[in-house]
Amino acid sequence: MQENCIVIRELEDQYNLENSFLAPYATRNRGSRGRRVPELEHPFRTDFQRDRDRILHSRAFRRLEYKTQVFLNDAGDHYRTRLTHTIEVAAIARTIARSLQLNEDLTETIALAHDLGHTPFGHAGERALARIMKPFGGFDHNMQALKIVDELEIKYPEYDGLNLSWDVRSGLIKHRTDEQGNRVSLDGELLPVSPSLEAQIADVADDLTYYGHDVDDGIDSGLITLEMLSEIRIWNLAAEQAEKRGLQRQGERFAAYTVRCLIDIMVGNVIRTSAEALRKADLKSPEEVFAHSEHLISFSPDFIELTNELRDFLYHNLYFHPLMGSLNEMSYKRMKKLFDHYMIHPYEMGDTARKRIQTIGLEQAVSDYIAGMTDRFASREYRRITEVSEV
Repeated sequence: MQENCIVIRELEDQYNLENSFLAPYATRNRGSRGRRVPELEHPFRTDFQRDRDRILHSRAFRRLEYKTQVFLNDAGDHYRTRLTHTIEVAAIARTIARSLQLNEDLTETIALAHDLGHTPFGHAGERALARIMKPFGGFDHNMQALKIVDELEIKYPEYDGLNLSWDVRSGLIKHRTDEQGNRVSLDGELLPVSPSLEAQIADVADDLTYYGHDVDDGIDSGLITLEMLSEIRIWNLAAEQAEKRGLQRQGERFAAYTVRCLIDIMVGNVIRTSAEALRKADLKSPEEVFAHSEHLISFSPDFIELTNELRDFLYHNLYFHPLMGSLNEMSYKRMKKLFDHYMIHPYEMGDTARKRIQTIGLEQAVSDYIAGMTDRFASREYRRITEVSEV
């Protein structure tokens, strides 16, 4: 009787699988630009898999659990946080990458890291810190994510940061030109005109995820109603699918299933539209992707119009709802109080932040320290500082 033969999938086997299943324009591990600090290969994991795991095990990733997506972290148990949003983006991004025969590991890694640079208190907190830092170079959460993986995570004996591959790091830079229209560089080199297809997927997956899930949280909060959504065309497309399953346009089950249909039709549109764009472009390599003047991963033109309508609806009825105005005011007040306090008392910051003052300056060190805070830590520090100043 023949014994079962256990076969170990080693690194070379994984490289061969990439060659077998990935499209010619997909990013392969063997085509990676590598790491800033060279490292020995792992026997069982590719570089992109190792990058993903480094992000999952980072402190910055764990802090996402206590950072606001739309509603403050303590507003309710079912609202999304930055962590749950990130996990949902990564899952959707993998689906799109798999369907288009692109590198799932690289796509997932960029998706998992894309929100590491967000401040406490959600978008309101980011606007507050950007306003505070305007005289000192500004603040952008995408570039902050890159700074976290390059500098702020302290885990290894040879270097600061996580030493991720160039392919992941460049994928975190969403905009390829600055506000003046100048090309952005990485490691002293100008970035290609277009990011990798895997980075483009992570970007689109982020957009469609918050379109769908912010609607879900908005309904749960009561700020958005089914009657209000009945004026939105893409919502009605999803609602029609729910009706075909026998649901009436009312109640929790209908709302939840329609959100599911909404996400599904957006994902399907991205996959079909992008597949056709890739067919027409007839690309032969990742390098041709970099040189392509337009993004190839996107919604169709008619869906762009529909998703823009939904986005505008969310801005008017959720993100800038009068009841959310207090969050904006509170965020700026707390962030400004924290910033001013640490500028005077830098010794009260953490060890890493204090040590970086000599090399990057006090303002930037304070900004990095505040940006890394969770909602609850920032609120606790604000209360501590306020109580001390009132004594």
